[in-house]
Amino acid sequence: MGNSVVKRNGIYLTESNATGHLKSHPLQLTYDGGFGEIKEQEMFIGVTPLPSPLRSGGDQGKRRGRASSCPDSSDLSGLETKAVSKADLQEKDTEIERDEVFWNTRIVPILHELENEENIETVCAACTELHHALEEGNMLGNKFKRRSILLKTLYKLVDVGSDLLSLKLAKIILALKVSRKNLLNVCKLIFKISRSEKNDSLIQNDNILESLLEVLGKEDLQTNTEAFLYCMGTLKFISGNPGFLNEMISKGTVEILINLIKQINENTKKCGTCLPNSGHLLVQMTATLRNLIDSPLARSKLLSISALPQLCTAMAQHTGDKDVCTNIARIFSKLTSYHDCCVALANYSRCYALFLTLINKYQKKQDLVVRIVFILGNLTAKNNQAREQFSKEKGGIPTLLSLFHTFYQLDLQSKKWVGDGEEQLKVQRPPTQAEDVLIKLTRVLANLAIHPGIGPAMAANPHVVGLLLAMLEYKSVDDCEELVINTTATINNLSYYRVKNSVIQDKKLYIAELLVKLLVSKNMDGILEAVRVFGNLSQDHDICDFIVQKNVHKFLIALLGAKHQEICFSACGVLLNLTVDQDKCIILKEGGGIKKLVECLRDVGPTDWQLACLVCKTLWNFSENITNASSCFGDEETNTLLVLLPSFLDEELALGGSFDQDLKNYHRLHWETEFQPVAQQLLNRIQSHHSFLEALPIPSS
Repeated sequence: MGNSVVKRNGIYLTESNATGHLKSHPLQLTYDGGFGEIKEQEMFIGVTPLPSPLRSGGDQGKRRGRASSCPDSSDLSGLETKAVSKADLQEKDTEIERDEVFWNTRIVPILHELENEENIETVCAACTELHHALEEGNMLGNKFKRRSILLKTLYKLVDVGSDLLSLKLAKIILALKVSRKNLLNVCKLIFKISRSEKNDSLIQNDNILESLLEVLGKEDLQTNTEAFLYCMGTLKFISGNPGFLNEMISKGTVEILINLIKQINENTKKCGTCLPNSGHLLVQMTATLRNLIDSPLARSKLLSISALPQLCTAMAQHTGDKDVCTNIARIFSKLTSYHDCCVALANYSRCYALFLTLINKYQKKQDLVVRIVFILGNLTAKNNQAREQFSKEKGGIPTLLSLFHTFYQLDLQSKKWVGDGEEQLKVQRPPTQAEDVLIKLTRVLANLAIHPGIGPAMAANPHVVGLLLAMLEYKSVDDCEELVINTTATINNLSYYRVKNSVIQDKKLYIAELLVKLLVSKNMDGILEAVRVFGNLSQDHDICDFIVQKNVHKFLIALLGAKHQEICFSACGVLLNLTVDQDKCIILKEGGGIKKLVECLRDVGPTDWQLACLVCKTLWNFSENITNASSCFGDEETNTLLVLLPSFLDEELALGGSFDQDLKNYHRLHWETEFQPVAQQLLNRIQSHHSFLEALPIPSS
């Protein structure tokens, strides 16, 4: 029995069994009582004294289903119109007699053992045996006439304090369909046990989950709100254990929880007010759902039962409850990371106004708004309809800008430096809470700017552009990489629109100055975004002059050898814009640009026909005033082009790789529509201005 034992109700327990260990993150619920007394009328009327155990019994193998309890007035009301045959009465008497035999031979001995046994393991085994016997005898539920005797015996054992025994007792008590106060107390008991992680295996082994789900699925929510709250507290705890996920989902937990949320929504709509404890209940339910949706099956179930609108409705009805809103936002944050769930939420048009309402209400509550903005970023990432729907909501962009300004100011205030004088360095750290919101906000703005009906207006909005430039002014890529890159990407999307009143165009030279420091950083993602902005801005003559004056073109030429296709593509695009001005073509040859372009074509052409097309266009512009190919491009580069271009223009050689059919079709499309026309013209120009004798060595004298 161990070194330290206690005795309760005649049962010896070790101290560890008698005292439960609670989790370190307690729920705001308490376990504060035993079970209510059974009414005297229920306890004693029609109940015979507990008989002594019998050594022998009836034939159990031929037992039929147990008859219901003795007929009451409603059972007898049909006697006036229908006579009961003697055979029927005899059959009923026989069934009652068989029930008596089963009770006396199977149940009574177990009850005596429960009352007299002092070994905890034996008592637990007896409880398991009792449950099986009651189930076999069809004596579970609330109709059995001796139910009071069973409950009285079971309630006495609850105070023993063993978690294992308490779970076995709770399972039987729930199976006997107790109600109201007794239902509440048994739910409290299970909840108390579930707070200790070491009891997860006990809960799983005794299949308590099924009993709890039956309560949630069949009992009345309004009558048993508090009992449901403790039930949900237990489910929330065990849902945090991955070992329970599949069982919970397969037994219908997702459907039951969404049905309860729907009931709460409908009741709130009907009554105009929330149920008592509905907020607390929703917190537990949504926390449980958040754990369950890690499973693909759970996500599929949510979509199949149209759960997302119900969650939005619950959120809308409880906007004043930050905990409810935060939990549902956590669910949506997870769900919108998956395409099908993201599309489903994006198609629920009411969600956008709801999210804006929450941002306005909780503007300085970082833990909630950061999730709302993250959700909006997911919704607008690849969905033009979502971008348009959001932009139509009243105050959509202004709300985002207000939030941007709030956290921009918070970030300025929290900016901390270490070191002295000119050698101050920022502490290496993850993004602050303010930076995290700004990162996700700039992502939303970048996504919205893609829409041709939204981007031009944003580019002409001084508030939008002003906040973005302010961010680049005081943040370096070393301070917060993702924030600077997202900000630059947003400016890139806005710089695409060459519209009247564009603030981006008005401030293009200042933007170019800010981008130079990003170009010379060692961050390749930052460099890529900066070069992309230059690609849009370099369509302007003033920016081309800036690029040459600041020697930016030399950096772009060097990037052609970066072996990074996206960077090569963007750098080549800027160089293409430079070659529109013939006065600037000379810088390509002087800086080794032609050699780099030809090498780029050789290395990546067959895998990226769009990049190969850009290289050919740049070489075409460069050679506009060609008189001699070798003089224009150089001997080595000319010979290389005369070999490369014919092979790339050979369809079988160019497209005969081992691509799958979809990829092959993709390559063919860009090869035929983009690369082939300009490459053929370039080859014709080179051949027409090239003498093959030029390539021959001069014989020695």
